[in-house]
Amino acid sequence: MDNPSQEVLGQREGGLHRGLSKAQVVMIGLGGAIGTGLFMGSGLAVGYAGPAVIVSYILAGFVALVMVLSLSEMAVVHPTAGSFGIYAETYLNRWSGFVVRYTYWISQVIAIGGEAVAAGLYMQYWFAGVPVWTWALGFCLVMLYFNSRSVGNFGTLESWLALIKVVAIVLFIILGAAAVTGIGRPAVGLHNLVGLPGGFLPKGISGLWMAVTVGIFSFNGIEVIAVTSGETKDPKVAIPAALRTMGLRLFLFYVLAMTVIVTVIPWTDTGVAVVAQSPFVTVFQHSGIRDAAGIMNFVVISAALSSMNTNVYLCARMLFSLSRGGYAPRRLGMLSRRGSPVPAIVISGTCVLISAAVSAFTPNAYADLFGVALFAAILVWMFILVCHLSFRRRNATANLPVRMPLFPWMQYAGLIMLGAILVTMAFMPTLDLSWVYGVPWMIFISIAYFVWRARAASCAAEAQA
Repeated sequence: MDNPSQEVLGQREGGLHRGLSKAQVVMIGLGGAIGTGLFMGSGLAVGYAGPAVIVSYILAGFVALVMVLSLSEMAVVHPTAGSFGIYAETYLNRWSGFVVRYTYWISQVIAIGGEAVAAGLYMQYWFAGVPVWTWALGFCLVMLYFNSRSVGNFGTLESWLALIKVVAIVLFIILGAAAVTGIGRPAVGLHNLVGLPGGFLPKGISGLWMAVTVGIFSFNGIEVIAVTSGETKDPKVAIPAALRTMGLRLFLFYVLAMTVIVTVIPWTDTGVAVVAQSPFVTVFQHSGIRDAAGIMNFVVISAALSSMNTNVYLCARMLFSLSRGGYAPRRLGMLSRRGSPVPAIVISGTCVLISAAVSAFTPNAYADLFGVALFAAILVWMFILVCHLSFRRRNATANLPVRMPLFPWMQYAGLIMLGAILVTMAFMPTLDLSWVYGVPWMIFISIAYFVWRARAASCAAEAQA
């Protein structure tokens, strides 16, 4: 059972319509990587590191940039829906391709269920009498509908949802800069950065590193652009341009946003705000904007819906890729007249609804399951970097359209940091569940692969007899 050739891999995932423009691809990437974690959970990272969280997000952004540039090289040569799952199968082995795609699929299913329930909870700000599960179910069905239409419709919806988040972040940075410099009101200055007890690094290097771990999860989702390569109009031009510009934009958005938070708000208050309210709300209120909480509630709901929309897309394409590779039922690889993998969308959507129901009725059980998603996020990035090392070795003399600088040292640095983050998670409260549930999942999915392999070999032997 040798690895399929590059030509075979490209042909077997054919049929998807190339209806996404470069602008839509950029916005899809932004939508996937800017989630509710930035708006509602940024206080957690600040609580770990204090003002040094700025450095933490720079380090996390570096790892994300290494990963996304490595991915762009491969995505231009192999523009397929299976993306990094296909690259793992091509440049490592079939076990890797099987594990990467199923692990990513289950992690996204779990994440979408959580986002659906989160959106339902946020809707209670205006409609307290409506049950959360009603909103969660409704939002899931709406996202499934748009994903089942043409890929262009999906791209248009995601562009608008992502735009809301981008505008909110830009406005947040502008208002923060005005507060620091004293435009319209007394200047906050830089006192909160260096003048509080403990100075710029109140929790030491260990606190700074813990915040890097949180930052990595914030950037997770940036890899969605490579998945869109199978449905982009001109992937050789659009994908590398979108990955580079989006990587830079995300880096600036996150680092500048975190800088504003720790400069305008004392970091000792922000750690509390992670539970009480979003740091974004606090900065908006400080700037004198009325109904700041209501505005941010709208933004966070749009962030949750955007993340759901993108992740449904990811789930469907991963399941479609698995089916076309013979790792899932053949029906899941079928396409509608509009070029959408509707059966894969329906199955993924059904699993999402189950995930949402579990998280609605037993929140603690969902928190445990989410450990698989966190473990998968780091694992997939590590697979991508290892794939890229093998990709370069096999294409050492090729004239590649895109070449990442400082190869292979950047990849080695990224792998070392991701490995260290994975180990750190084992000692962090809540995140230690990533190991508790992530390792058994890897054992389970590996056993599933070898069972599939044995059956495939048996069927092949019978066919030849």
